Amino acid sequence: MTLNPADAAFSSRLSSLLPEGVLRAAEPRYLEEPRGRFQGQAGLLALPRSVEEVSILVSKANSARVPVVPYGGGTGLVGGQVMPDGPAPLVISLERMAVIRAVHARENVLIAEAGAILADVQAAAQAAGRLFPLSLAAEGSARIGGNLSTNAGGVNVLRYGNARDLCLGLEAVLPTGEIWHGLSRLRKDNTGYDLRNLLIGAEGTLGVITAAALKLSPIPASQGTAVFTVTDPQAAIDLLALARDNAGEGVSAFELIHRQGLEFLAETLPQVRQPFVEAPEWCVLIELGLPRGLEAEETLADLFEAAEAAGLASDGVIAQSDSQRQALWSVREHIPLANKAIGSVSSHDISVPISEIPAFIEQGREAVGKLGEFRINCFGHLGDGNLHYNVFPAKGRKREDYDSSRDAVNAAVHDLVQAFGGSFSAEHGVGRMKSGDLERYGDPAKLAAMRAIKQALDPNGIMNPGAVLRAE
Repeated sequence: MTLNPADAAFSSRLSSLLPEGVLRAAEPRYLEEPRGRFQGQAGLLALPRSVEEVSILVSKANSARVPVVPYGGGTGLVGGQVMPDGPAPLVISLERMAVIRAVHARENVLIAEAGAILADVQAAAQAAGRLFPLSLAAEGSARIGGNLSTNAGGVNVLRYGNARDLCLGLEAVLPTGEIWHGLSRLRKDNTGYDLRNLLIGAEGTLGVITAAALKLSPIPASQGTAVFTVTDPQAAIDLLALARDNAGEGVSAFELIHRQGLEFLAETLPQVRQPFVEAPEWCVLIELGLPRGLEAEETLADLFEAAEAAGLASDGVIAQSDSQRQALWSVREHIPLANKAIGSVSSHDISVPISEIPAFIEQGREAVGKLGEFRINCFGHLGDGNLHYNVFPAKGRKREDYDSSRDAVNAAVHDLVQAFGGSFSAEHGVGRMKSGDLERYGDPAKLAAMRAIKQALDPNGIMNPGAVLRAE
């Protein structure tokens, strides 16, 4: 399908239909992504203030066959928010559509526009005595529309689910420019195909999300956080089972941390206080959120006693205050920043069945070791099977020294993930970075269905071309 650039003539046609200030030249920040793997382009930037203005933009782009790139907070890690190739696109940023439209506390529902920053959504829920549990490192700049478009995960998936599980309804502009008024607050609406779940996780390839009805939860009456050392990943899995036996669904987060990540942290961010004088080989960060009548700190103390007796844990730190709790989380949240400072050869956001994690970690070390000398930092959301399996240069070497090895490392890790029945993208999405992996590892029937859906909803191929499905 031939597409046309968002050039001066296209801008001129749009300008008479929109208020002053909506259209402008794109600043460099709209053309960058955090890992620096892609450099985007834009013929025109639009900052609409309403769904009606988004509708005009998309409708005219569709008529002129101009590519459209929806833009949220720009925090995506797979290049879905930038378009490096092809005709210069129209970039639509939702940042001026950031209103919290309503909070229905008794229904546990919050309605937010797509440009609302995730931390602001959390704060609005908190002010109403409720919890919006989606939580991730970029929550201070990520926007809820982007979170839904990528089906973001984060640290609380174990208890509350991905972004998909936290959404009841959507308002969106479809590729034709039509507005879908699907902003339902219903938990039961069994009326045919679920367009909501098509748009969530589609990474802007099937339309532009402009608002969402989000699920809230009660705020736990007692919260507790602890770090326990464990002998190995199998012990961590056994400890997870023990924690869930003791606290049930009160286990909100369960994060696996390897010594390599703590060493990177000490090297690059020494100001981040670590819980142990000497970094353990493996440890887990546990968070509990319990209802009235149960004390999280006591439950964690009982859990440690039981884990120690079972030979699963040998040391531990239980936060005694909110500041200590934040300090423990600060360690986990700064590991990705330390990784970035070191510079990875190849980074992987993968998932495998939880019981297979120990074997995967061992076989992954062997598979990568056959390709050269590397350091591996394996950490992440053990409770839902999602590991961030990142491969780094040997000490004293730089990532540039391994340019010729990157593809082989990536293939070795993802081939092993496939052999274990896992996924090469657990929570970051596909974007442009992993579209080739989708073709290599994706089920043929699923890929054919995805292409048919794309063709049916976006026959001109204007929506984020090249993301998820490679442009043909």
